[in-house]
Amino acid sequence: MPETTKRASQATLHELLDEVADDVAAQVFTHSSWSSRRADSYERLAFLGDSVLALAVTTHLYPRLEADRYGAGSLTKIRAQAVSGRSCRAVAERLGVPERLRAAAPAEAAGTIAALVSTERVLASVIEAVIGACYLQFGYETTSAAVIDAFMPEIEEALEHPVDFKSALQERLARRGALVTYDVIDEQGPPHDRTFEIRASIGGVEVGRGTGRSKKDAEQEAAQAALGTIEQ
Repeated sequence: MPETTKRASQATLHELLDEVADDVAAQVFTHSSWSSRRADSYERLAFLGDSVLALAVTTHLYPRLEADRYGAGSLTKIRAQAVSGRSCRAVAERLGVPERLRAAAPAEAAGTIAALVSTERVLASVIEAVIGACYLQFGYETTSAAVIDAFMPEIEEALEHPVDFKSALQERLARRGALVTYDVIDEQGPPHDRTFEIRASIGGVEVGRGTGRSKKDAEQEAAQAALGTIEQ
């Protein structure tokens, strides 16, 4: 076994990233607007990393949670929360992704870099690209172990405090005979890396908005915002 692989087998995601080949690492931190060739950006690596992340977390959760208490629906919700855009952003910030993006940005991107490094969709995509790059170089076993280590705070939070703001909102509204509706009011990004903005309304009146990398995530955020505006 090569020495690099021996070290990487027990490495954190941050350490694996430091050992990724320079050309691949450069791609991880290249936004599509910074290159004339979209293929040189992080998008394909993010597509790959998204699948690796989902499998790693699923493989971790499946034997850990008792079948009698956690059916497929519960597992899906817990995994979705653990790998959500919000969770990916938190991991990206812990790994110093915003700083790496700033360092990689070309001079002509100076005016937009501040907005990019604060955008959940971008940070989540880059952390997925990191995972994809590590998977290509170090394989699944090494990468998945590092992924679980990196996402453990988010996994534990999902297990201890499962988030279902939509159900909480509907239960509160049911007591007054009201219903909430959710509408997509904006979509941005390519088909495989979409960001949705959702509006929650009651009786035609907007009560909250949310954004997310899936409609479900955006609806949860909109419901959370609505809960903050509606009296108990």
